Amino acid sequence: MRTRTGKNEDDPIDASVEEAAPAPPAPAPRSSGVAVLTRLIVVLAVLAVAGGGIWLVTRASTPEASPLTTEIPALQVKAADVRPGSVAPAGGAVAGGAEQQTSPQRARSTGPATLSQWASQVAAATGVPARALQAYGNAELAMRADQPKCRISWATLAGIGRIESNHGQYAGAVLGADGRPSKPIVGVPLDGSAGVQAIGDTDGGRYDGDAGVDRAVGPMQFIPSTWRKWASDGNGDGLGDPQQIDDAALGAARYLCAGGRDMASPSGWWAGILSYNNSTEYAQKVFGLADGYAKGAQSVRKQG
Repeated sequence: MRTRTGKNEDDPIDASVEEAAPAPPAPAPRSSGVAVLTRLIVVLAVLAVAGGGIWLVTRASTPEASPLTTEIPALQVKAADVRPGSVAPAGGAVAGGAEQQTSPQRARSTGPATLSQWASQVAAATGVPARALQAYGNAELAMRADQPKCRISWATLAGIGRIESNHGQYAGAVLGADGRPSKPIVGVPLDGSAGVQAIGDTDGGRYDGDAGVDRAVGPMQFIPSTWRKWASDGNGDGLGDPQQIDDAALGAARYLCAGGRDMASPSGWWAGILSYNNSTEYAQKVFGLADGYAKGAQSVRKQG
């Protein structure tokens, strides 16, 4: 947030008039005063323009703080009428041949078209962008190989991705074929103001561009310190980038599966989501989204 600093205007002109003679005021002093006032107005105008230029430069050189935090939970998403811990969302395993592929690397080398085809079909049924679905499905396959007992579903990751960034499309961003949004997704400063947590800077601005306080970043909205712990390489390029949706989805999956959690059980699912965002309303919204996405994918599988 920005604040404005005002300046007090002091008039150094001595307006006192010597009363030594009853002559009328000479025109020269008045003319001089007008000239000074005119110069003062010009100076203020120049300062105003310069100030505006500085503001624009600052805004352009600093990552834009989107109103993402105020949209968590997303206001337009309806919370499911379900009691926390009572049930987990419907299962939504990646279907077809992709179900046999157990890692992002193997999925790409033996049949990337299979995962892409699945994503295209499910995208038509759920409204989730196919590129985002590939990332969520890829994360499920990777976790199935690394932590099979976790049983995390792409649908749960999609539910989180929808609320956190509308699947990498928040504030007009477009998710590219490389899995990166057209502009970085950066949340508001976590400075303790109304509605946000107070989290001091943990990354020197490396991920969020803010060396003062932290901001959540990327499609899955990781706090920089959390990303450092769970940074993942979901697209096999040897890097972990919270703005890249394959990396972010896999990092989120690993975070949710921490401690041997079973994300297919009611208790495990709710504990995982509440660890991501300790809000019952948030969890209920993720539940409704995940359940709907999974059932939409099931209908595609039945039709196929």
